[in-house]
Amino acid sequence: MAIERTHIMVCGGTGCVSAQSLEMVDLLKSKLVEKGYDQEISVVKTGCFGFCGQGPIIKIHPENVFYVQVGLDDIDDIINEHIIKGRPVERLLYKEPETQINLSKHDEMSFYKKQYRIALRNCGLINPEDINEYIAFNGYEALGKVLAEQTPEQVIETVKASGLRGRGGGGFSTGLKWELTRKPVADQKYVICNADEGDPGAFMDRSILEGDPHSVLEAMAIAGYAIGASKGVIYIRAEYPLAISRLQVAMGQAKEFGLLGENIFGSDFSFDIEIKLGAGAFVCGEETALIHSVEGCRGEPTKKPPYPSIQGYHKKPTSVNNVETFANVAPIILKGAEWFSSIGTEKSKGTKVFALAGKINNVGLVEVPMGTTLREIIYDIGGGIIDGKEFKAVQTGGPSGGVITKLESSTTTSSGGLKLAL
Repeated sequence: MAIERTHIMVCGGTGCVSAQSLEMVDLLKSKLVEKGYDQEISVVKTGCFGFCGQGPIIKIHPENVFYVQVGLDDIDDIINEHIIKGRPVERLLYKEPETQINLSKHDEMSFYKKQYRIALRNCGLINPEDINEYIAFNGYEALGKVLAEQTPEQVIETVKASGLRGRGGGGFSTGLKWELTRKPVADQKYVICNADEGDPGAFMDRSILEGDPHSVLEAMAIAGYAIGASKGVIYIRAEYPLAISRLQVAMGQAKEFGLLGENIFGSDFSFDIEIKLGAGAFVCGEETALIHSVEGCRGEPTKKPPYPSIQGYHKKPTSVNNVETFANVAPIILKGAEWFSSIGTEKSKGTKVFALAGKINNVGLVEVPMGTTLREIIYDIGGGIIDGKEFKAVQTGGPSGGVITKLESSTTTSSGGLKLAL
């Protein structure tokens, strides 16, 4: 079998798919066969690269040449000039707004320089529909570690010590939530993943599920082990068909590999996951309303207490965590609580993913350490306001957020949407 010398990585996120990136995958494959390079060049469909305003994106690996705004008409040039002749296609390279210099590598771009990717670590790097690629990047190693080496209490303590807080907006301690759900004695407990992303313009959870679904499945299994649950539910809005499809593929592969289902890693721990579709009601992002919807009832929130950790899904102890929260769990287990808690601020540890939209040069998905100022996000990463106009205000967190003007404080919050108003 021939050794592949080059990988052509094509963004398979929703934004790029809507701009014909999947057709580009097919065209690239057929052109490589036509030219006789299909045995040494592979075409890989990845998740979202994050730089959505520049899509569709194609990255050539291992040279790390990053092409932006690629169209079907550009495929011939990529094959003939870059793949065959080894000459990057200059006109498809990204041009920095300030310097007007063409950059070939993404890590040279201001959009990526200040980012610190933990939740998005595999997005744009692996094929989300191939479990082997996830495993190649330490996938399911954290689950194996906790089952082989740690008690549930030790897992909870690690997550508590890391300082990881809910990334869905509530900001509650993840480890404490798991601890509170573990304490009650019950014949059944549940782990629910909240993928009901309702803020207009927000697509953090969708991109993680599309680009790295196994990271969420692995973390849910770890949570199940920690709290004593054998069943998990992913509540996801039906408007996310690509994310749903990739989750289904990932779940099937995980079961085939013995990483979901009965006696995982040969242990006495069993855990399975099912998907429940939501109808897009904004209120169902609230955990008690979400639970009611999963049960087939009207999605209405209820007063607390009792909290879901005591009486949740089917009146059983339930831990509800956001997609992005889960995406941080495996790295914490593998790298340790001290590593994660060294990132961010004293009270807000780790990173936060933001969907950056509006009148800004670099629109897309960014992940930065907690405490990063809005000014840094807007100007250093976002490239500033279009046409050099003056900043007026930024809306954070969608309908449940607020509008921050130039005169107000500007540090990151736990909600994930940023929209600029001019």
